Amino acid sequence: MQSGRPQNIPMENLSKPIFAQDEMGRPFIIVKDQGKKLRAHGVDAIRSHILAARQVSGILKTSLGPRGLDKILISPDGDINITNDGATILSEIQLDNEVAKLLVELSKSQDDEIGDGTTGVVVLAGAMLDQALELIEKGIHPIKVANGFDKACKIATANLDSIADSIHIDSSNIDANLSHDSDLFRAASTSLGSKVVSKCHDQFARIAVETVLNVADLERKDVDFELIKVEGKLGGSLEDSKVIKGVVLDKDFSHPQMPKEINDAKIAILTCPFEPPKPKTKHKLEVETVEEFKQLQEYEQGKFRQMIKQVKDTGANMVICQWGFDDEANYLLLSNNLPAVRWVGGSEIETIAIATKGRIVPRFEDLTPEKLGHAGKVREIALGTTRSRLLVIEDCENPKTVTALIRGSNKMIVDEATRSLHDSLCVVRNLIKDNRVVYGGGSAEISCSLKVAEAADKQKGIDQYAFRAFSQALDVIPMALAENSGLNPIENLTNLKAQHVKDNNAFLGVDCLGKGSNDMKQQFVIETLIGKKQQFLLASQLARMVLKINDVIVTGKDQY
Repeated sequence: MQSGRPQNIPMENLSKPIFAQDEMGRPFIIVKDQGKKLRAHGVDAIRSHILAARQVSGILKTSLGPRGLDKILISPDGDINITNDGATILSEIQLDNEVAKLLVELSKSQDDEIGDGTTGVVVLAGAMLDQALELIEKGIHPIKVANGFDKACKIATANLDSIADSIHIDSSNIDANLSHDSDLFRAASTSLGSKVVSKCHDQFARIAVETVLNVADLERKDVDFELIKVEGKLGGSLEDSKVIKGVVLDKDFSHPQMPKEINDAKIAILTCPFEPPKPKTKHKLEVETVEEFKQLQEYEQGKFRQMIKQVKDTGANMVICQWGFDDEANYLLLSNNLPAVRWVGGSEIETIAIATKGRIVPRFEDLTPEKLGHAGKVREIALGTTRSRLLVIEDCENPKTVTALIRGSNKMIVDEATRSLHDSLCVVRNLIKDNRVVYGGGSAEISCSLKVAEAADKQKGIDQYAFRAFSQALDVIPMALAENSGLNPIENLTNLKAQHVKDNNAFLGVDCLGKGSNDMKQQFVIETLIGKKQQFLLASQLARMVLKINDVIVTGKDQY
């Protein structure tokens, strides 16, 4: 029996079992479920979107917290990457679903704005959408749910302000912030607890704090990340990583007989090559006799000598060139005692110019003594027993330029250590911008969950359902932390909520590391306030965006 849509039947009657006839006059019965199905295209679309988001957040949920597990990412080329960083995992996953791609953009937004908490924001957004689906299937309109989430988010972020603590940053004595007891050091250690570098997280925490404080303007509470460079180099162990106050280039001098160390370096920073000018025509230059060849050779050497003289006349004793030069120019540079580095990238050229307070010169004719960069020492260092070399420019005119040199036994370790240090650098930067923190282990989410649930009891109408759904979504974070730590998630969450209410203590969270205390303030497990607020806001905004989508149209066709 065909089930074409009946004619001239009001939609409100489709929820009741009725008899109808199709276009051929054959009778059939429309039952309640069929009536729903005829008008449920929008709900089906939202359901499919939320299920896609659930799959993505489910992948990241097992990587949450200090006991979270890593993922092996294999690229189409066969390259292997091991990480538990949310933004990195999502950037490597190839997704077909449009809503799943929105979650990728969500983690990128958190990474760009805050630098930490990329896993948590995706898990939280997935939990909100899960709770929203239950309400939608009960018949509540998606926009009503989204509006309720927005109101609940405002209550949660206001609660974060009320439970936040301020940490101490000693601006008068920067070295005091590098001690194990300083708040900045312990904050950086917390962010590294779930990373592959956790076995030497004290050292990496010190690197993060020292690096940021070297470039920070504590009066303006500003950190210029353009002055920080993180250089990863294979060889050695993680313990060999260190901070170098200056610029590190993955280069060496262009000739092996050039000096390996230059004191009081006056650097000419060039973006023009050591090459004779080429004819700007389509004509060919034909050399037919020995005399013509010698004449051409003398012309080229004359041009090289002129270029070198122009550099030496300014007082420069070192050249850094964006382009290369041939062996003849290299030999003339060596014979004129002018050490040179070639094929230096554009971004590195800019960093060197900032560090040495030099000017980037596009033509030899424009080079003057005032445009030279200055550095106390330039030296070439060897890494281990390999032929690999690094060029270190130290004691620069601008002392705020700093490089973190990361060492590791293989490329995967170096890459993951670099990502981990970036997260820690971002945490320290955020604390310098705003020194308020909330405590981790899911304590902030539990406190906000209780506050939103309390507000739900005072609401009238549909908002109370959305408030309770938002409250339950926040519970997913501490439950995931407990589950990843091998604990009973429901039992832990229930006990912690009871303790929160009984002791009026908003700092109780999941004891992931088994230290015997649930007081995250005592353990000093912290998260930046601006990072946690951003998580809540971005997750609720994404949930609202997804809930407003009821269809996906591809090349003019509806896709349900």
